[in-house]
Amino acid sequence: QVELVESGGGLVQAGGSLRLSCAASGENFSPYPMGWFRQGPGKEREFVATINWSGERTFYADSVKGRFTISKDNAKNTVYLQLNSLKPEDTAVYYCAGSSVWRGPASGSMASYSYWGQGTQVTVSS
Repeated sequence: QVELVESGGGLVQAGGSLRLSCAASGENFSPYPMGWFRQGPGKEREFVATINWSGERTFYADSVKGRFTISKDNAKNTVYLQLNSLKPEDTAVYYCAGSSVWRGPASGSMASYSYWGQGTQVTVSS
């Protein structure tokens, strides 16, 4: 069974930081792109960050650019999202996603991803 499990979410004060982890099992994601998406209260799921298969290229939504950093540790089959300078509007359920495109590019489209985690809640208080 392919499984992506997010961790690291929680309640944090505005301006603070969190580090989200996504551990994959059942499939080696080293040669595949990964991404992070989020869904805030009353909003549809939106793109946050993505990284290509090798970890050499990354792209971010404008709303998080300069504050969030995505990284990929192929040896550990894990992808991370570092969230800095958090704002209340960052409050959302954050989802990890894995692609099935071998040596594929980074992608901000949900259609590019075949596997999804269950999500982890990030709540930013003011």
